[in-house]
Amino acid sequence: MLIDLHVHSTCSPCSILKPSEILANARSLGLDAVCITDHDTMSILTQCREGFQPDGLLVIVGMEYTTDQGDYLIFGNVRSIPMGLSAEVLLPAVRQRGGAAISAHPCRSWRPADPLIFERGLCTIAEAENGRNTDAENGLAQSLIADRNMTAVAGSDAHSLSELGRCPTRFTVPVNSAKDLIEALNQGQCRPWTAHRSAA
Repeated sequence: MLIDLHVHSTCSPCSILKPSEILANARSLGLDAVCITDHDTMSILTQCREGFQPDGLLVIVGMEYTTDQGDYLIFGNVRSIPMGLSAEVLLPAVRQRGGAAISAHPCRSWRPADPLIFERGLCTIAEAENGRNTDAENGLAQSLIADRNMTAVAGSDAHSLSELGRCPTRFTVPVNSAKDLIEALNQGQCRPWTAHRSAA
């Protein structure tokens, strides 16, 4: 399955990508699923339902959680997690709830992740490719992931329709629910789909 793990709707103040645009266009872009990961909110659930849509698109709702030690895409039973936690508190809380956490753009120059998070094994999944990063930032992320034997994923970080599906992740097992996604992420059954860009 081809999934865009990092998509912002208009529930994020910085995004102009309407929920209706995500639902109407994702399948035609070759995506099997989209993860809507707005900044510090899951309020998209008031506008669309999680699960399979009439056209077969799977919608999974997570959140991009902001910390002083980097930003993390979190999935699972995370709605009750309070805002304002440090990554050192957040990441174990996500794991204790049976969820998954991805370090978003870990080597972005203006919002890098704290290297201590990876040294302590608190996060083992990271974006090797982010659609809004520079090639240099993505290269640093790829080196970080390889050096620490982490699971690599990709995410468009879409804030507009033109960015949707730009950096998808290929899953090597079926993903039919948020639970399936979490299990596949935590078991490393995925990889950035670089063929998507070279074929374009």
